[in-house]
Amino acid sequence: MPAEIIDGRLLAAQIYGETLAAVERLKGRGVMPGLAVILVGEDPPSKVYVANKEKMARQLGFHSVLKQLPATTSEAELLAEIDALNADPSIHGLLVQSPLPKPLREETMWERIAPAKDVDGFHPMNLGRLAVGQPCLVACTPAGVIEMLVRSGVTIAGKHAVIVGRSIRVGRPLQLLLSLKSKTGDATVTVCHSRTPDIGAFTRQADILIAAIGQPRFVKADMVKPGAVVIDVGINSVPDATKKSGSRLVGDVDFDAVKEVASKISPVPGGVGLMTIAMLMKNTVKACGDLNPAAP
Repeated sequence: MPAEIIDGRLLAAQIYGETLAAVERLKGRGVMPGLAVILVGEDPPSKVYVANKEKMARQLGFHSVLKQLPATTSEAELLAEIDALNADPSIHGLLVQSPLPKPLREETMWERIAPAKDVDGFHPMNLGRLAVGQPCLVACTPAGVIEMLVRSGVTIAGKHAVIVGRSIRVGRPLQLLLSLKSKTGDATVTVCHSRTPDIGAFTRQADILIAAIGQPRFVKADMVKPGAVVIDVGINSVPDATKKSGSRLVGDVDFDAVKEVASKISPVPGGVGLMTIAMLMKNTVKACGDLNPAAP
């Protein structure tokens, strides 16, 4: 029997509804959530992604600020923009859109953003607080995966979760979230990566399999335990002569084959990517002191 499709659009809509209610509560206290995004350069996918963030922020009633800077912006100039937004009391959430033009370093920018405004969840202080289970802002994609599992009725506690990918954006925060002693954790977690020999030997043990390795259709049907829950974080562009653009998006999972083995599966597009923006909005409201800010 084919797997149940986990609908990211439906789940993101639930989160937006909850976020909108929180925005109304905040406005009742005289607070309008403020989200600022800094975009450096003219990377086309980044411009589309930032436009989607700005559109959703405005729909939810946020104060939305977009700082567009040329690709020639120096490190000192970018840091000065971050400092100004850190000091702006109308801004509660701040992020610098990736990727940055070289020689600018993302890590330098992450460390400059005030931890309380770090709605991307990449500041070392937020990552460290996550590691020890303290309140913090959590990276949006990993947080979105957890929401996807919980809202789809998946039991995490006591399950074996295998993550394919160890990036600071997805794999490492997910490892922490899934293993935390919490109502959305308590899993046994294995992390595989590009240097892991025979990855399939590990993925076939997974009750929950999360693919975030950045390789199109990497996870095949014979790498999945029958009945496993499969979450596909990958977004890869592959050639497709049938499309006007000449390409289409696929995930890190061979969806058509794996859906015949798994019990639940998230699609690409229509899955985790939609959750990421929803969690960014939720993080911004959380930075204002709403939506259970004590939760990791």
